Amino acid sequence: MVFEKVKSVIVEQLGIDEAEVKMEAKFADDLGVDSLEIFEIVMSLEEAFEIEIPNEDIENIKDVQGIVKYIEQKLK
Repeated sequence: MVFEKVKSVIVEQLGIDEAEVKMEAKFADDLGVDSLEIFEIVMSLEEAFEIEIPNEDIENIKDVQGIVKYIEQKLK
């Protein structure tokens, strides 16, 4: 499942508890992610899923659900 893999990447990158990473969690507001951290998360997700996520697309993704849906679309 895409969410589980995304969650594990976020937990590993941020060093936070798994329970904090929910589908509705917003990167900046709920997880305290800054622009450098989101870049690192995206790089790890690109590696984990073997996809490329353009910078323009990253700017439009504000929460965990957004990145999960984006990756699901890329994998189709």
